Amino acid sequence: MALTTSPTRPATSSRSWRLRHGAGFWVIAAAFLAVMAFSTLPTPLYALYQQRDGFPTWVVTVIFAAYAIGVLASLFLIGHISDWAGRRRMVLVAIALEIVAAVLFLFWNDVPGLLVARVISGVGVGALTASATAHLSELRSTAKPEESPRIAGTVSTVVNTGGLALGPLIAGALAQFLPAPLILPYAVFLVVLAVAVVAVALVPETVERAEERPAYRPQRISLPRDARSTFSAAAIAAFAGFAVFGLFTSLAPTVLSGVLHESSRLLAGAVPFSVFAASAVSQIVFARLSGRAQLVLAIPLVVVGLVGLAVGVLSAGLALFVASGVVAGAGVGLLFRSAIAVAASLAAPDRRGEVLAAIFLIAYVGLAVPVLLVGVALIVWPVVPVLVVFVVVVAALSLAAGFRMLRR
Repeated sequence: MALTTSPTRPATSSRSWRLRHGAGFWVIAAAFLAVMAFSTLPTPLYALYQQRDGFPTWVVTVIFAAYAIGVLASLFLIGHISDWAGRRRMVLVAIALEIVAAVLFLFWNDVPGLLVARVISGVGVGALTASATAHLSELRSTAKPEESPRIAGTVSTVVNTGGLALGPLIAGALAQFLPAPLILPYAVFLVVLAVAVVAVALVPETVERAEERPAYRPQRISLPRDARSTFSAAAIAAFAGFAVFGLFTSLAPTVLSGVLHESSRLLAGAVPFSVFAASAVSQIVFARLSGRAQLVLAIPLVVVGLVGLAVGVLSAGLALFVASGVVAGAGVGLLFRSAIAVAASLAAPDRRGEVLAAIFLIAYVGLAVPVLLVGVALIVWPVVPVLVVFVVVVAALSLAAGFRMLRR
């Protein structure tokens, strides 16, 4: 999920070794996909770290939350500076941070090392999302000025969410069928990210670097004063949707092994893949529906999916757990899209970026805080009742926020 920024005047380059803008568009898309996949690569591996080192389940939630904290800090502090520092430069910085994280995963993979690696990975993702999204739009508009900007937006959405989906699946497959499950996935992506750096370095820049660097300021956050209630509903919907993503990218493998007694590493990656893939597919399949129709569809999908998750955990039903995750993921994709659309409609054009920044920051709070609270609860209570309470709370928030947005 990416934060869009206001368009800037493309910069031209006469250097013959640069790629054309059309080819550069696909290079940035591929790099975006690789970074987002790397960000979810550890998902099916958390249970292996836990088995190796013997730490409790709540530690998994803390390691995961470290990533979300890194994303939050980066979105607020550096995610917007590509507007004057340059798109390609920020994309390169983001990939370099992911390379550092990959090296840490390889050589410092006890709990402190995992925490540091996840924070750095989150910072890289926060730096990348806005920069790559804007870069894709500007590259495409330069290469094909007659084309609808929706094409670039669709590609950005697909590679963003699709990358999040592919990471666990790739790691799970490598861990299942090849040796060194805690080494090989990171080694493979270290090579992929290194290739991405070389390729992105050849992409044209689309922002002219200012001769005088403007005074630095954090990302401005704006809340629409005249529609605080509706904005709050959109923010709660984003929070609840990302809480579902947080659950699957942190605890799904633990639930599979500890509650459903499934030890397949491939399955541990396939379940989060299915949730993120359903989110991406639902946004594409139902893109032609009106915003209201998408929201009407999203609410029951999220609620039914979450209820099915609770029943699947209580009954130790693997098929129901997986199917419900797919349904919930599809609903979350539409719910988050609706939240973004509602928030954007409430803001004046010159404040839209600031309002969307607020929504994204709240969404990533939803990615971190509920998972951390689940981790704290797991210190005292077993995983099953904790997950049931999580499902009830998130379903209630989704219902309340969805109906409030429908009444606007």
